[in-house]
Amino acid sequence: MGSRGDAPKLRLETLLALGLDQRTAENALVNSKVTANLAAVIAEAGISGCDKSVGNLLYSVATKYPTNALVHRPVLINYILSTKIKNPAQLDAALSFLTNIGPDSLDVKKFEEACGVGVVVSIEEIKSTVAEVLKENMEAIMEQRYHINVGNLCGQVRKRHPWGDAKATKEEIDKRLAEILGPKTEADNIKPMKKKKEKPAKVEEKKVAATTAAPPSEEELNPYTIFPQPEENFKVHTEIFFSNGDIWRAHNTKEILEKHLKATGGKVMTRFPPEPNGYLHIGHAKAMFIDFGLAKERNGHCYLRFDDTNPEAEKKEYIDHIQEIVSWMGWEPYKVTYTSDYFQDLYDHAVELIRKGLAYVDHQTAEEIKEYREKKMNSPWRDRPIEESLKLFEDMRRGLIAEGAATLRMKQDMQNENKNMSDLIAYRIKFTPHPHAGDKWCIYPSYDYAHCMVDSIENVTHSLCTLEFDIRRPSYYWVLAALGLYQPYVWEYSRLNISNTVMSKRKLNRLVTEKWVDGWDDPRLLTLAGLRRRGVSSTAINSFIRGIGITRSDNSLIRVDRLEYHIREELNKTAPRTMVVLRPLKVVITNLEEGKVLDLDGKMWPDAPAEDASSYYKVPFSRTVYIEKTDFRLKDSKDYYGLAPGKSALLRYAFPIKCTDVIYGDNPDDIVEIRAEYDPSKTSKPKGVLHWVAEPAPGVEPLKLEVRLFEKLFKSENPAELEDWLGDLNPHSKEVIKGAYAVPSLASAVLGDKFQFERLGYFAVDTDSTPEKLVFNRTVTLRDSYGKAGPK
Repeated sequence: MGSRGDAPKLRLETLLALGLDQRTAENALVNSKVTANLAAVIAEAGISGCDKSVGNLLYSVATKYPTNALVHRPVLINYILSTKIKNPAQLDAALSFLTNIGPDSLDVKKFEEACGVGVVVSIEEIKSTVAEVLKENMEAIMEQRYHINVGNLCGQVRKRHPWGDAKATKEEIDKRLAEILGPKTEADNIKPMKKKKEKPAKVEEKKVAATTAAPPSEEELNPYTIFPQPEENFKVHTEIFFSNGDIWRAHNTKEILEKHLKATGGKVMTRFPPEPNGYLHIGHAKAMFIDFGLAKERNGHCYLRFDDTNPEAEKKEYIDHIQEIVSWMGWEPYKVTYTSDYFQDLYDHAVELIRKGLAYVDHQTAEEIKEYREKKMNSPWRDRPIEESLKLFEDMRRGLIAEGAATLRMKQDMQNENKNMSDLIAYRIKFTPHPHAGDKWCIYPSYDYAHCMVDSIENVTHSLCTLEFDIRRPSYYWVLAALGLYQPYVWEYSRLNISNTVMSKRKLNRLVTEKWVDGWDDPRLLTLAGLRRRGVSSTAINSFIRGIGITRSDNSLIRVDRLEYHIREELNKTAPRTMVVLRPLKVVITNLEEGKVLDLDGKMWPDAPAEDASSYYKVPFSRTVYIEKTDFRLKDSKDYYGLAPGKSALLRYAFPIKCTDVIYGDNPDDIVEIRAEYDPSKTSKPKGVLHWVAEPAPGVEPLKLEVRLFEKLFKSENPAELEDWLGDLNPHSKEVIKGAYAVPSLASAVLGDKFQFERLGYFAVDTDSTPEKLVFNRTVTLRDSYGKAGPK
């Protein structure tokens, strides 16, 4: 189960007698983990007091010692008490050495070499090395004078004499600098200006263009460098503190780790474990990027495991969707598995827990369990005989006990401060057939019981999950330590939170089932199906995920603009240009003869070479053209570049036109037609450039499209925080334009095609589209509100 130890009460006077300062001693006493370790170190040292240098080293042992090597801690303490290890540098080297060997036998000679035992660095050697270092840095010293980084100079000396006296080194450097530079001048006393740190904002600030980009760090180039190798999984994962003072230090023994490595061949094994109770959203894309990405980067394997412990919530529709969307995101599972594949193993382990006295059948109701947890009281059934629990659990399995009349609970620690150690439920009775396992079972394991065990059974090396599971880590390792099973390395990362949307499955389910949106693949949702329908590619999503990183620290709300930046960046390179007019205004070119149609060339790409015909599309120019209603106004102004009475504008890829007349409808605000003349010689040079569409032949209406424009689904940046979050829905989040006109070449567009409609944005063919009725979704606008520089 890991190491155990007692945590006797420590008094302030005891710690002060070790030479610790008052503040350090007081802080230690309020931290139960530090208190327990300090008490053990003091007991092993067998002292009641010591000088400050020894006391500080012992305090470091208590706070930093690798718990996988506890067997060697008394040896290290003796080295400190005998002053063979007498400074922090030696201690750090010793701790590093012991971390690497763990519980294996200690080679004293190698240990002493590693931490400089017996090495004496004389004052003369320090002086000589300081002189060398200062000479090497003389140019910087003369330029920066007393603003030189002394810590850096000390570090250069320490590299050559790692066991030298750090205080003597600093004093010698200060003395020599004073000799070289002389007395401080007024300029030397002025503190250099430091860059003011910006306060972290709840909502991520927009990026500002940088003149020079810093070179990317190793972690930015490869975000997976933060994860250890499988063979390093011998260190203590977590310390489980019990209310009675006991501590379980969960870690793999040498034998368990060797058995695991033999089974996996030393490969990285991860898992992506969604519940099949809904469609995946962009938060799952982050999980996939981490789970599948780590396995791919390390040449390992990643399971797609369906966490199907709740038979009432799962649907085959969701299972099929998840498998398909994982593939679309670019990931290939090693195997597709289900938690239900291991129901028999889980049951057998539950029986083992009962036999060990670590689980019991309970008859409390859900309300009673909640009340007893709040009061930190044991269930009246907690200490029932083992044989009784075994029989009752068998009765539960055979369907002889009514649903809700009994549960199997793990005997953890009801008085623990961590509620996730309050005798969590391992099994419930549910008389519901299972979509995958059929009707074999009427008892089903809980997530807290099953998840860790299936990770262990599948030999997962890295069990990666979001930060809200951090408080469940003790329970995760309690189960595995109690059963003596292999323990994966657990690491939690920050949840992905994006502005102006919701991503909880419960809220998404309400939006869908109550028909606030048009299904799980509504393009306004940040479900992966919705993003795909909107026209977003998996590569753009993965680029966005890589850009935000996979750290634990950043729980800020990521602006949706940042996602749009990555979408726009990709489409700018991959989407051919074309012309569509959303709200057409008729323009009659009066000086172009009736029936004449000119075939002009439109560029599919901004830098299309003149000799490459495939980079162009045909644009008919005829007597009747259509421009956007917003590109015409009756009153002209200096800052307006559209068309106005008497004013000219250039039709993209065609000719300048000048407005000569305006035809009104039944009222003065109803403009039905513009009359204009074109300049076939192109001698006029208007500033404004307009997109347009013409009749492909006299009297023939241009190609008609339905275009759907999407805005943010919610008005607030963080609607999930609102009590009435549904009341925050944006009533203008979707606009359908049924009468848009397009150039003829768009007639052949099919599902999967994406275009830049010039001056309007990027658009993709929708699933509702047919050859008879083309439908396009706006994926993203041309405007980049995230910032010109964009993310790194």
